[in-house]
Amino acid sequence: MGSAVKLRDDYSASELRRLARASKDVRQSSRLLSIAAVLDGMNRTDAARIGGMDRQTLRDWVHRFNAAGPDGLLDQWSPGPLSRLSPEQQSELAAMVETGPDRAVDGVVRWRRIDLKRVIKERFGVDYDARYVGKLLHKLGFSHISARPHHPGQDAHIVEEFKKNWPRTLKAHLCDLPPRTKVELWFQDEARIGQKNGIVRQWARRGTRPRQPADQRYKSAYLFGAICPARGAGAALALPFADTEAMQRHIDEISRHVEKDAHAVLVMDRAGWHTTANLRMPKNMTAIFLPSRSPELNPVENVWQYLRQNWLSNRVFDDYDAIIDAACEAWQKLLAAPETITSIGMRQWAHVGQTP
Repeated sequence: MGSAVKLRDDYSASELRRLARASKDVRQSSRLLSIAAVLDGMNRTDAARIGGMDRQTLRDWVHRFNAAGPDGLLDQWSPGPLSRLSPEQQSELAAMVETGPDRAVDGVVRWRRIDLKRVIKERFGVDYDARYVGKLLHKLGFSHISARPHHPGQDAHIVEEFKKNWPRTLKAHLCDLPPRTKVELWFQDEARIGQKNGIVRQWARRGTRPRQPADQRYKSAYLFGAICPARGAGAALALPFADTEAMQRHIDEISRHVEKDAHAVLVMDRAGWHTTANLRMPKNMTAIFLPSRSPELNPVENVWQYLRQNWLSNRVFDDYDAIIDAACEAWQKLLAAPETITSIGMRQWAHVGQTP
């Protein structure tokens, strides 16, 4: 059997115990206590048990303590193999992913792992497995997420100016209200729900190709929906058409859901049945219109996505009544989760000073 390794003598047992109490690393603390016990004269088998290790492991830690002191008792995890892409190449790849593909050059409208595998090999001479490309993207801060709608004719400057000037816009529209009137912010939109339905992603075993029902008939209805994110409230109507009469009904429905003595600001897009002079706005409501071609400013767009992904897609509706029932059921489920309405609907630019 080998002889015991001699301990360095520039630390006392009491000093090591003091360091163990001060350490925020549990493993370092236990190793310090074991070595302190050895310095006190305890046999090394019993001293090893104090730190939850065997005698050979304690011997290894003694070598590291002798070489580097208490810092040598910290875990030193291997960083793993070096990346085959240099930091500069990784930055170039990240910029390329953010910019998106050039359809004329790359032949695709969105990056897939298999596309990036090819581009990485062509540009950097590194041949990764497609699965590792996904891991690499995660390391670079990317996730595979759904995109928000963006109108191709949108003027980004106008959108940013609208958000920046929102407090002044709100003040100008509400200047005639009595002082201290409570203001509720509502967002409104409508969605077509019909037999020609969508199919969304689902979890399935790798290598399988799951199937979902897809109807090809054309009966449909419109779900007029509005949410007040700060209250987690909503108001909706399922109607056969999207026109001025339907919009008037929805405005009246929203008005009934505004709290007593409060005034609602109804934010909506510039659809023809929203901007017509034939609409009668209730006394407890003021309409403010979003800039043209800016659906991402309206959180109800995200509400539609949430309803479709959870309750309306991957289904076949037998007739018009089934469509109405499904739309109403989905909206009721949304109303039953006010925290979800708040989470989806709160926008920093619009809710300055408001809390959920």
